[in-house]
Amino acid sequence: MKKIILLICVSFMISNCENKRNSEKEVSNSKESSVIKTPFIWEGANLYFLLTDRFNNGDTSNDVNFDRTRTPGKLRGFKGGDIKGVTQKVKEGYFTDLGINAIWMTPIVEQIHGGTDEGTGVTYGFHGYWAKDWTRIDPNYGTKEDLHQLVKEAHAKGIRVVLDAVINHTGPVTEKDTVWPDDWVRTDKQCSYDNYENTVSCTLVANLPDIKTESNENVKLPPQLVEKWKAEGRYEKEVKELDSFFERTGHPRAPRFYIIKWLTDYITEFGIDGYRADTVKHTEEFVWEEFKTECDFAFSEYKKNNPKKVLDDNDFYLVGEVYNYGISGGKFFDFGDKKVNYYDDKFTSQINFEFKWNSKESNYEDLFKRYSGILNGELKEFGILNYLSSHDDGSPFDPEREKPLETANKLLLSPGTSQVYYGDESSRSLIIEDTQGDATLRSFMNWESIAKDKETKEVLSHWQKLGQFRAKHPAVGAGVHHMITDQPYYFYRSYQKDDYKDLVVIGLGVNKGAKSIDVSKIFKDGEMIRDAYSNQVVSVDNGRVIIDSDFDIVLLEKFLVTAKLVLD
Repeated sequence: MKKIILLICVSFMISNCENKRNSEKEVSNSKESSVIKTPFIWEGANLYFLLTDRFNNGDTSNDVNFDRTRTPGKLRGFKGGDIKGVTQKVKEGYFTDLGINAIWMTPIVEQIHGGTDEGTGVTYGFHGYWAKDWTRIDPNYGTKEDLHQLVKEAHAKGIRVVLDAVINHTGPVTEKDTVWPDDWVRTDKQCSYDNYENTVSCTLVANLPDIKTESNENVKLPPQLVEKWKAEGRYEKEVKELDSFFERTGHPRAPRFYIIKWLTDYITEFGIDGYRADTVKHTEEFVWEEFKTECDFAFSEYKKNNPKKVLDDNDFYLVGEVYNYGISGGKFFDFGDKKVNYYDDKFTSQINFEFKWNSKESNYEDLFKRYSGILNGELKEFGILNYLSSHDDGSPFDPEREKPLETANKLLLSPGTSQVYYGDESSRSLIIEDTQGDATLRSFMNWESIAKDKETKEVLSHWQKLGQFRAKHPAVGAGVHHMITDQPYYFYRSYQKDDYKDLVVIGLGVNKGAKSIDVSKIFKDGEMIRDAYSNQVVSVDNGRVIIDSDFDIVLLEKFLVTAKLVLD
């Protein structure tokens, strides 16, 4: 007797399901199962930027350390967020649901123990940019075991982990934190930012000691670090590791190389996937070449020593914060008296401070077309990191949170890497009364609003749909943009590398109800197409598909249905 069993495997041409473990899926056919892999591409990644202290409190027992108990200015003290809190949200699927495939956390190294008043009230190093000891995780953020667990859980879901690297300054001097030796730092000249020299060889602000990154002179360890390490019982271990590093590299024992060694240890020990480099233009450009070399070496060593933990063959990711760099500059940043290329032999990508202005001034097509042209032209093989709000930009795209859907559309559908600042997806307020300066941008994540507020849930749902679509389709961020029609506005994106090809069609501001869409340049008659926004599946007929939905947006992807006949 013959039995005919029809097995239908429903999938998207670019992987669906849980977007886990490198987004693999199996597609059945009549002979054997084949595996289609969606490659992870940094140039089109969906990256989530969070302040470690302000995202989620996973361990209340570590909220106070080093007697950081002075009353701070509003939102200028530690609030309890930690590494365990991030891991908790990874495990819950919050980032996966949002289509996030990389997380960037503010620095987690040990911060100064005291507080300082910069004219905005007492401030502690909750933000992570005031290093005291690069070799230790600040207990307010957690432990080494916590970081190991975060990387493990994130990688299990196909999410990369990016840390934040500070090379050019220590934390401020306080009653608990003494200044580093003169051969390590300068404190006598504050930057005026009117030329290259007055941007690089100076302190960013008063009382922020500037590391002498230009120096090639051998220096001894700062006595306060020696004393600290001995008290913690790890002096001999740290010195032995430093000796091995300098013996291997042949570098002088100059200040910058100590810090580079300490930062790259997080790669070899924990297997992090990238670094965002802080205050790049305030350090000589050759420093970043040296940093890249050591990061690449550390990443290759990690992969060699941990072959079962390797996600893919991507290089280590380095994104630079060259403050006020914009995509219009191409590979160069202009100091006024000198132009510097921070891409070649230095950074994979750069933060694009221009994107918020372009988003305000341009319609969708002008924005998308221009960015696609530059990224597939002058910046080909490199990337930009677009954002619309951030931790230290006082002029965000939508400070009142009046346009959360447009913010999502422009950020998540633009060519380039997208940076979702924590709370963008939930309209976390960027205007907090009685705060001073950038503290207004750094409130605690609004989890209660996400749980209880209907409007917030609707906004989050929109971000989730777009984010998941972007994560599944490299063409969205890393592909080439092509307009189909101007009115109604439809476009497609195409991406191809080696044997992998990805095509999507997107419509924005289109009519609600039935929509007849010309897809003849992208999909073939008879092919099944899914609208990922309304979750409808239709077939192509005479070069068109009809989507009948209550939404003014469509996200079209190829929908593969294959059948397997089993004869018995």
